[in-house]
Amino acid sequence: MQLFYFPNSSTDTIVLPADESRHLVKVLRKSAGDIVKATDGEGHLIEARILDENHRGVTLEKLKEEKQPSLGYDFTLVISPVKNNDRLEWCVEKATEIGVSRIVPIICERSERRRIKRERLERIAISAMKQSNQFYLPIIEELTGFSNFIGATDDSRRFIAHCEEGLDRKQLVEEVKKGEKTTILIGPEGDFTQGEIDLALSAGYEPVALGNTRLRTETAAMVSTSIVAALNI
Repeated sequence: MQLFYFPNSSTDTIVLPADESRHLVKVLRKSAGDIVKATDGEGHLIEARILDENHRGVTLEKLKEEKQPSLGYDFTLVISPVKNNDRLEWCVEKATEIGVSRIVPIICERSERRRIKRERLERIAISAMKQSNQFYLPIIEELTGFSNFIGATDDSRRFIAHCEEGLDRKQLVEEVKKGEKTTILIGPEGDFTQGEIDLALSAGYEPVALGNTRLRTETAAMVSTSIVAALNI
């Protein structure tokens, strides 16, 4: 299914963003009268007719709108941005394809990257959503400090994945429950500091391992995302 994305609209007509319009007109060679499918990233599948071929903003007429099932679970991936920005973008893309509700970039004491391009990450998530035929766009939060995020109230089951061998950790795969709202913290390449681990534990986070090997940050994010998704099938 070829999906197009548009910000939520309550009217019977839709104006696609410029990048979506260019792709529809210039690449796919769609023209007025053609029927296309689109989503607002909030669970709606729209069948619409092209009214014009303006590559700066194609106008569509809604013909049919259906609410699609959600993931069936609520999963927040909290991750420290890695030094190589391409790896962070890859992580956002793959997490979206697998299934994630929210991605929160956090700055830890050992974080090597302290700035992100949120708008670019949102575009990557939109592309991944469409490519994987999903209808719910994950929320990409602003970059925030570790302690600020930990201090926020949350009713999810919360885990921190760290590599400190001297501390008790359970395997994540044995702890995640189907349908349970879940949050997982993934630290930077140098791992969380002891102080950050202690702060998370005092805030109710449960220490977990993601297997028996030491993983890169983006790999750990993919393993945890895959575990949550698999256990919610």
